[in-house]
Amino acid sequence: MPEKQLNLSNLSPAQPREDRKRVGRGLGSGKGRYSGRGIKGQKSRSGSHKMPAGFEGGQTKIYMRLGKLRGATSKDAMPIGPFRTYTQPVNIRDLDRFDAGDEVTPETLVARRLIKNTRTDVKLLGVGEVTKKLTVRVHAISASAREKIEGAGGTVELLREPKEQKKKRHKAKPVATEEPEAAADEQEDAAAEDGAPAEEAEDSEGTED
Repeated sequence: MPEKQLNLSNLSPAQPREDRKRVGRGLGSGKGRYSGRGIKGQKSRSGSHKMPAGFEGGQTKIYMRLGKLRGATSKDAMPIGPFRTYTQPVNIRDLDRFDAGDEVTPETLVARRLIKNTRTDVKLLGVGEVTKKLTVRVHAISASAREKIEGAGGTVELLREPKEQKKKRHKAKPVATEEPEAAADEQEDAAAEDGAPAEEAEDSEGTED
């Protein structure tokens, strides 16, 4: 049977088209009168389907009723934001999987399945003991972990220098000044003491004459 030649008279879509829903076209159409929106109510009004996500009719939204997560956040994440800062902890007791002389890096930790990925900074903690000489390159390390690794003959290199914490400057307390009245009284007492010897000297001169 010869193939059907394609021309303008026999064009048809590859898949049958679905007729669009025609609402408000009489009761016989099946979507007349209320056009499928029901009787009254907020959802039957125009613009009712453009409410913002989380809108609950005017009552307090659920994400505002729930408690907020606290902790270290980025300065530009107000009030909490998605930019939470944290590190992936790894204890030195887990470094037994490495041989002596190996390098401990985020990539080798993923290979040993101690962490899942390298997207998060790694901090080495000092829980446990280490007896092998290792070269450790991580983002952060605790003081006890550094002491134990260097005590075993290993070395530590930080992939990110620690931020210097700014020391808080305390304002000096103002020196308490004496009350002006008390100072004036002291000056009067001193003047009286200075005047008394002068009067005694004058009296003595008068008696001699």
